[in-house]
Amino acid sequence: MFSATEIRLTIMPKPNPQRKTRILIVDDHPLMRQGLAQLINHEPDLIVSAEANNAAEALGLLDSAKVDLMLLDLSLPGKSGLELIKDIRALRPDLPLLVVSMHDEALYAERVLRAGGRGYIMKQEGGKRLMLAIRQILAGQIYVSENMSAKILELFSGRRPEAAKTLPELLSDREFEVFHLIGQGVPTREIAERLHLSVKTVEVHRAHIKQKLKLNSASELVRQAIRWVESGQPT
Repeated sequence: MFSATEIRLTIMPKPNPQRKTRILIVDDHPLMRQGLAQLINHEPDLIVSAEANNAAEALGLLDSAKVDLMLLDLSLPGKSGLELIKDIRALRPDLPLLVVSMHDEALYAERVLRAGGRGYIMKQEGGKRLMLAIRQILAGQIYVSENMSAKILELFSGRRPEAAKTLPELLSDREFEVFHLIGQGVPTREIAERLHLSVKTVEVHRAHIKQKLKLNSASELVRQAIRWVESGQPT
């Protein structure tokens, strides 16, 4: 078994300026897309071939932009980045996907990898780290931060026992989204609107969350969710 450090020392292939890798950026903030494009287009072997504001636009550009790699945020209007990853996996299982997000890697990186993404980097990491992540994924590797490497190794080796799972890991991606919004004090109807679900579907998710977390009432669910959000850490 390789150590986390050894995994990080993967030898990157030399850039080939004769064949530029085409990248699609999916982010609903124009300034973020512009900043990422400037960084990428300065590389001799990389080029941003297209940009999308949401998941629907991204899916529509897959063929016309001849994409080799997709960078995407998790927070997108209409459909989340996690749902987009699952859609891409069905349409283009060979397309590498790198999440570039402001959300805490400790909470979302595993979900991204389970959904089919190849890496996760937080937006504040900077340009050098982003280029490292892009090249590592293009080389067929997975990219996460140094702090996440050991945890990811456990995930893919299947050695983590069920009892060791943190609270958010017990929930599905959609249940986790609902739980997080409950903890932020968002009412059920607004949760339904934000996630483009029916109120009934949100209520079903709430019931499943209570069952998985062994909670006896709606008030217990709200208290648990608020406590988790305020702590900012998995429990």
